[in-house]
Amino acid sequence: MLVLLALLSAFQSTTAHKSDIDIYSLTVDSKVSSRFAHTVVSTRVVNRADTAKEAVFHMELPKKAFITNFSMIIDGVTYPGNITEKVAAQEQYSAAQSRGESAGLVKATVGRKMEQFQVSVSVAPASKVIFQLTYEELLKRQLGVYELRFKIQPQEPVKHLQMDIHIFEPQGISHLETESSFLTSELEEALTTTQNQTKAHIRFKPSLSHQDKVLDGNFIVRYDVNRTNSAGSILIENGFFVHHFAPKGLPSMPKNVIFVIDKSGSMGGRKIEQTREALIKILGDLRPHDLFNLIVFSGEVNQWKPSLVPASAENVHEAKSYAATLMANGGTNINHAMLMAVDLLHKSTVQEVMPSGSVSLIILLTDGDPTTGETNPAKIQKNVREAVDGRYSIFCLGFGYDVSYAFLEKLALDNGGLARRIYEDSDSALQLQDFYQEVANPLMTSVSFEYPSNAVEQVTQDNFRLLFKGSEMVVAGKLQDQSPDVFLAKVSGRVHKQNFTFLTEANVAEQELFRSPKYIFHNFMERLWAYLTIQQLLEQIVSASDDERADLEKEALRLSLNYSFVTSLTSMVITKPEGQQQPHVANKPKEDSSDINRKRYYPSGQEKLPVVSTPAPIKTPHFILPLPGQSMDPLCVDIKHFEGTIRLFSDPEQGIEVTGLFEKSKFSRIEVTFKEPDVQVRAFAEHVVVTRNRGNSAYKWKDTLFSVTPGLKITMDKTGLLLLSAPDKVTIGLLYWEGTDAGLRILLRDTERFSSFVDGTLGQFYQGVLFTSPVTENKKKITVHGKNYHINREFQLDYRQGLPGTGITCWSIVL
Repeated sequence: MLVLLALLSAFQSTTAHKSDIDIYSLTVDSKVSSRFAHTVVSTRVVNRADTAKEAVFHMELPKKAFITNFSMIIDGVTYPGNITEKVAAQEQYSAAQSRGESAGLVKATVGRKMEQFQVSVSVAPASKVIFQLTYEELLKRQLGVYELRFKIQPQEPVKHLQMDIHIFEPQGISHLETESSFLTSELEEALTTTQNQTKAHIRFKPSLSHQDKVLDGNFIVRYDVNRTNSAGSILIENGFFVHHFAPKGLPSMPKNVIFVIDKSGSMGGRKIEQTREALIKILGDLRPHDLFNLIVFSGEVNQWKPSLVPASAENVHEAKSYAATLMANGGTNINHAMLMAVDLLHKSTVQEVMPSGSVSLIILLTDGDPTTGETNPAKIQKNVREAVDGRYSIFCLGFGYDVSYAFLEKLALDNGGLARRIYEDSDSALQLQDFYQEVANPLMTSVSFEYPSNAVEQVTQDNFRLLFKGSEMVVAGKLQDQSPDVFLAKVSGRVHKQNFTFLTEANVAEQELFRSPKYIFHNFMERLWAYLTIQQLLEQIVSASDDERADLEKEALRLSLNYSFVTSLTSMVITKPEGQQQPHVANKPKEDSSDINRKRYYPSGQEKLPVVSTPAPIKTPHFILPLPGQSMDPLCVDIKHFEGTIRLFSDPEQGIEVTGLFEKSKFSRIEVTFKEPDVQVRAFAEHVVVTRNRGNSAYKWKDTLFSVTPGLKITMDKTGLLLLSAPDKVTIGLLYWEGTDAGLRILLRDTERFSSFVDGTLGQFYQGVLFTSPVTENKKKITVHGKNYHINREFQLDYRQGLPGTGITCWSIVL
């Protein structure tokens, strides 16, 4: 799946006009050769104002894509992005901060199908800037198609807006279609598609007259290739090869599937409704020769039937009726539920209930961490891995951001499956159904690829547990210098009740297929091999032992640096003109790094909060600090060694100072002072006082307040959250927390706007913080202004969304 959003916008001061930063060109050039996509996004802007303005390059790219290059060309001078080891990039960033330079991190966050990338630069009057970003990705076949998704959102009509998508598939293109959410009859004229047997060119080039409205929507290209040869295809270019295997015409194998469904208290409301809806639809898609069962769990675990049953019309109807009664309540006993599922499959195997040649799957759906029974994630992973013993495949679906995705990912990869996040949205039930369709029709098991030892020097993963209908297996490798002109590839596996072998003959002389620069890029197959190798190494790291992990990380890092890929082990340091923020660091975020990864807290006791390692009382920290640019959990700060008035934040460039009166282990007063405009806000346990030139105004917590002063907006809603926001300033929230550990609290947003001069007890964490390697999985060391602190990863109560609160994983520090 390839997803691209090309978006550029300019943030102006309150007096600037939108047209000051003019986007006069936006181009997207994507070349897809043998499923490997190389995409270049170029945006050209000019500052038409008579003062310097800030231009922001902002785009989204696929989760599986690796950025390979980014550069800014300002008045003919190129400022490149250099890819380096992540630790080295962090040190460079911290060193710049320690020198007093206003350093910052490129915004990079993870979303549903994409990652966001953003960088800004100050543009002098009449100056021009070219932003250019390149990324690469191997397209994955899902449900029978490859998909490229481009989101067009230029924010304003663009004089030169052009997309060119070149597809070259030597197997032949069997299916090609485009879809758009914004095409009108006028815009259809701007779209042209040309295609022959092996090549396709899609161009979208709307003129200014076509752009009567600002374009905003998705542009999708879907295609598949000819599969006349059931043995697949092998393509060769410049000493490297890629083997695509998706045999045609194989019958689906019968399956034995156990659905393990979380119905704990946190699944209440829309989640359990969508789960019921999806489960009823999925049960209806079972085939008569499939066997199945349901296990539902909260604090307790229950089987629907004592054994696997055939998917007869009667059994499916009864299962649907059972699924319709599922209600959310209680804790989360994942360990017991998963071991029960494994034991059920094992007993069915011993009793010879399951048909010969069938495939056994366990599909787990949960929205939270384990809270009942065995709660140590590592212990649960070990228990399940030992019980499965390589006999069955486990697929884990994490519902929402509450769940520990890393825990589920390892649980799945340890047992021959995969993990997927199901996003809380109106289409959550459809997401569940789509995932099931991906694994509903197994075609082969124990698939292995074999190449002659005198032809191939290196090869990516060549053994796979399962092949599903509509998917594809890909193996890439490096040929020996003296390899024969022709070599024979063999793919073996089990199809239903018998073993099958597929033979494919590859001709090294086929390199002339890839001579057209219009459809390929330099050494694309070598880069495909490197990309696939790195992706597989990163997956292996998830389930590797400590000893194995170091070697795997070393090799993945070496390849990432050699081929200039921004991966989870590398970063891109982006240089800027002298006098502007130096440097910026672009990191690849992880699926589990979102700052909304939290779990709903139920004070009634129906759902206990999980912990990272051992159970501990849930506490509410005095402060929760989001750390800009850090792809890690936020910092939970507790005050212990202070008493009296504390200077929490002071930023002279922002013109903001925040102090608090700390007594009897809580804050009884917090004061926020703005220099411009001259406003002071004082928060107490019972009320809030706002002081302006015209005097004081007092408000009770949860009063409705909406006040706009030039340069400052003050709002408070019925939840009691008071927000103080101003253009280009950090947003400060105040509230009185009435729950556990009652007292005044502060929350922060837009913390990347702090200047390099921010100071104070809390402000120091936005100045030159160095994070060192973990001491253990849940412990780190940080250095702040030369002072070392130990921080522990804990689960604490998050007040930022109001009562009843949510649980959040954070790094805890006591001052």
